[in-house]
Amino acid sequence: MFQNNNSFFGNLKIIVSIVLLMNTSTAIVLAQLPGKSEAIYSGTPWLDQNGKIVSAHGANIIKDKGKFYLFGEAHTDDSNAFAGFNCYSSKDLYNWKFEKIALPVQKSGKLGPNRVGERCKVLKNPKTGEYIMYMHADSITYKDQFVGFATSKKIIGPYQFKGALLFEGKPIKKWDMGAFQDTDGSGYILIHGGEIYKLSDDYKSVVAQINKNMTTGFESPTMLKKDGIYYLIGSHLTSWERNDNYYYTSNSINGPWASRGIFAPEGSLTWNSQSTFVLPIVGTKNTTYMFMGDRWSFPKQASSATYVWQPLSISGLALSLPRYQEAWQINTETGIVTIPKPAEKIIQNTDKQIQYSGNWKHLESGSESKSDEKEASFSIPFNGKQIALYSFVGTENGYAKVVLEDKKGKVLLTVVVDMYSKSPVSTPVFQSPILKKGDYKLTVYNTSERPNWSDKRKSDYGSTGNFISLDKVSIKE
Repeated sequence: MFQNNNSFFGNLKIIVSIVLLMNTSTAIVLAQLPGKSEAIYSGTPWLDQNGKIVSAHGANIIKDKGKFYLFGEAHTDDSNAFAGFNCYSSKDLYNWKFEKIALPVQKSGKLGPNRVGERCKVLKNPKTGEYIMYMHADSITYKDQFVGFATSKKIIGPYQFKGALLFEGKPIKKWDMGAFQDTDGSGYILIHGGEIYKLSDDYKSVVAQINKNMTTGFESPTMLKKDGIYYLIGSHLTSWERNDNYYYTSNSINGPWASRGIFAPEGSLTWNSQSTFVLPIVGTKNTTYMFMGDRWSFPKQASSATYVWQPLSISGLALSLPRYQEAWQINTETGIVTIPKPAEKIIQNTDKQIQYSGNWKHLESGSESKSDEKEASFSIPFNGKQIALYSFVGTENGYAKVVLEDKKGKVLLTVVVDMYSKSPVSTPVFQSPILKKGDYKLTVYNTSERPNWSDKRKSDYGSTGNFISLDKVSIKE
């Protein structure tokens, strides 16, 4: 994906003083609730065991010795420069433990300061037992792109950067990439445009190009295999903006490939996400294929970018995400998907319990309240053990700061959420961790900031306004 390194976006300052929490500057509180969760919630910030935002985009997951390991891009909110690749672990795919920075910024060189590192993918070599990490490495101006690799004896690292992955003695000079391990243990590198390269037995070089470029764009490639059919997924080229991703199928990884079109409802923009990986969750009763997508939020990629993980529907050559599951559960032993019961209590935006501060527009339909005034806010007292915030995300919306307090006024957590979407829809933008049942207050502030950027082709993207929006909140009692 084309990205941007414009310096005009302001720094995100981390605020640790409770006094400063009432200021509307965007912040993540260091001391906040750990992310205890009972389901996969797409499009909302996730917290690790330390209460910090899970930062692992352009990611993949591998299962090793009964545990899932998530690898992805670390980010900051003030630069697109390489900040390291993070590693998290989980037993249930809901609750993530930060393990370490698996591959940190190097002191110098191709993954050193002021460079780009993206889309890390880890494969375990079946013959050597070694873990190999692949990535797109580049200059900050995206003019020195190549596929690089790093190695480690331990799954969590540290990984040692080895430089460019070579094919016929030369680097593969491309940007967006993915990786795929076939059922026979063969490894492959996927490149934008549909190019596929077969890895050597030790996964440290390329032995053949088995599929050439077959379309324009086709970024963020990923692949899955089911019943002998290969499905190759990618996105259109629209910078950080989401689009309707599409796919190809083949009976052989060598092709020929047949175009099958989009796999989510047209105009949903793949449920506002971009593909990065598909995880087969192999159980005793079923295998569920989990689509993993990124909901980018430039420039606040560290604090506000989220994840869209959804169960894929596969029937013959048809691949689909027919509906958006706000929350879903997966039994990792059986592979069976279940949908949890909805929250018991709904508070609409017009409810008298909601206290508005500042200038707000309450639409005649009664379905939305919105404001673009800096520091405008609303607060909701509630009793329960979990709360979700629904917003009408839209083209004029920006960032909001969400603060959760207990009945004594102690701040439990603060996160920044992105209410922008090119495809307007009512959707959860915040889901709290599981709380001890009690009295709490949720307050949401307008930061008067928005996701807005230009790519290297000088095209403008993102929000055209600073509105924040409230549709409703749901409470689990």
